Amino acid sequence: MKVAVFSGSVYGVAEDVARRAESLFKAAGFEVFYSPRATFDELLGFAPQALLAVTSTTGLGELPDSLQALYGQLRDQLPAALRGLPGAVIGLGDASYDDTYCGGGEIIRELYAELGVEEVQPMLRLDASETVDQEDDAEPWLQALIAHLKG
Repeated sequence: MKVAVFSGSVYGVAEDVARRAESLFKAAGFEVFYSPRATFDELLGFAPQALLAVTSTTGLGELPDSLQALYGQLRDQLPAALRGLPGAVIGLGDASYDDTYCGGGEIIRELYAELGVEEVQPMLRLDASETVDQEDDAEPWLQALIAHLKG
């Protein structure tokens, strides 16, 4: 199975989590595409069979600048090739920002709904105010996603 991982990061933590996901998927035998600044053409050119988004939240619950272009093109074009694919989201944030906590992840979940991507597992919320190593904290969730996609 071909899995495309895309990320949006402010300080690099989401990229670190995405790289861990890439490594785990490859170790499980998946073909993986990951680029921290993936373009629309690269993503669609890979012809993914599943999607994983890893994004932090910035501003007032918004996506990081590094993900804005890809998000905009996906939302504007709604490519039929992604309709019906399994997808999952890891949202990073700080719970002390109540109303906007993991807002970037919620934006991707809304995009998935518009694209017709089936969210196969509840969004993982990684709270910067509670965790020291978000890569390690994401691993059990990622292993469950891998098992689901293999099943």
